[in-house]
Amino acid sequence: MSPRARRLRRLLLDPLVGVLALIAYGLFRLLPIDAASALGGRIAGLVGPRLAADRIARRNLARAFPDKTPPEIDAIMDGLWDNLGRTIGEYPHLAEIKTQGSDRRVEVVDEQKVHQGLAGKAYIFLAAHQANWEISAKAATDHGVGFAGVYRTASNPIVDWLIRRSRQSIYTGMLPKGREGAKQVIGVLRAKQGLGMLVDQKFNEGLPIPFFGRDAMTATAPADLSMTFGCPLVPVQVERMGGAHFRMTVYPPITVSKAGDRKANVRAALEQINALVESWVRARPEQWFWIHRRWPD
Repeated sequence: MSPRARRLRRLLLDPLVGVLALIAYGLFRLLPIDAASALGGRIAGLVGPRLAADRIARRNLARAFPDKTPPEIDAIMDGLWDNLGRTIGEYPHLAEIKTQGSDRRVEVVDEQKVHQGLAGKAYIFLAAHQANWEISAKAATDHGVGFAGVYRTASNPIVDWLIRRSRQSIYTGMLPKGREGAKQVIGVLRAKQGLGMLVDQKFNEGLPIPFFGRDAMTATAPADLSMTFGCPLVPVQVERMGGAHFRMTVYPPITVSKAGDRKANVRAALEQINALVESWVRARPEQWFWIHRRWPD
């Protein structure tokens, strides 16, 4: 398809997709969170397998898990679409997901690490597109150490507006990727505040770092920022434990050495980050974002 044809297609489809997204968001907002989550999972389970993204995910799974049988891959794909649909259905209800109290929906493992030594200091939470990846921001906010999130702008402006609207109540700020966002990131860390980054997406300007045995272009920003501002990198794993209930595990900070060769230290930190994320994905492969083109074709 030529660039002109793609632009025309986007011009025609974007408004339709945006309207459908608005309708879906409104429907999910009217439903209780458990019903919205379940409905989102059912819809994605019906629609997802018919999308091109399904083929991308299956190819990624086959390469990452060459020993898995076709039925095992099918089971992971069923879980993938259910989890993704549930996450979409939960977006209008993010502010309602409690991480404290008797009626909380999130079990926080090593809860003291969420705020211990972080309040009043610059820090970076590292998370992956697993389960509902917005949960870590909600938990940090509930524990009084909320952070600004770095995000990639959605291609559809209406969808992007809906996502940002849902995130307003759980982040202290939303920083777009790019030059302007980079300036804001520096401002946040200089102000001794927290930053949240999803570290499992392809970044063409990054470094090739092993992930499931294959090099994947990985952003250097977390390690670079940690070295520059002396802030800890705090890995946070989120798991879906059934329906709209979750478990969040806070891991010990990753230390980026300042001694010796800077490039070698950055690479070592990124290798540690990718290995940790890989362990999370191996434990719950059905909850990760396999539809992303994480590796070169």
